[in-house]
Amino acid sequence: MRISFEEIAAEFRTRVERIIWCTMATADRDRRIRSRIVHPIWDGRTGWVLTDRHSPKAGDVDGNPWTSLTYIDGAQEQVHVDCRTSWEERLSEKRRLWDWFKSIPPPIGYDPGLFFIKGVEDASFGALRLEPWRVELWSLADLMSGRPSRVWRS
Repeated sequence: MRISFEEIAAEFRTRVERIIWCTMATADRDRRIRSRIVHPIWDGRTGWVLTDRHSPKAGDVDGNPWTSLTYIDGAQEQVHVDCRTSWEERLSEKRRLWDWFKSIPPPIGYDPGLFFIKGVEDASFGALRLEPWRVELWSLADLMSGRPSRVWRS
């Protein structure tokens, strides 16, 4: 059964804003999987990660844009997000994201200046755009009650 993103949007937002941090998996140039913890902020279906443009994650995304995110909390509520990931290169959009991240109260938002002391024009400052092609909401309660996961595909 196909579902629309709108059918899961509220629960998606509730979970990602409660859990906040997630694991991001990428593949390196030798197709070996790597994972790390990231802090995306979502604007509808588009996610954003502010990160070092010269990190291992950056090299992985440059070589292979397909990433996978997993959020999980203590109650075993999960969100799995498979994405096409790309760099935002427009300075005006990077400024907008910088200001947006800074304007959102913690713990969801934060001041990027804590990590990029030279500001938005710092060569190491990067913004990754996460464009999901698949989102799955699942939980231990679903499993125990026999309910299937809810999956949206673009």
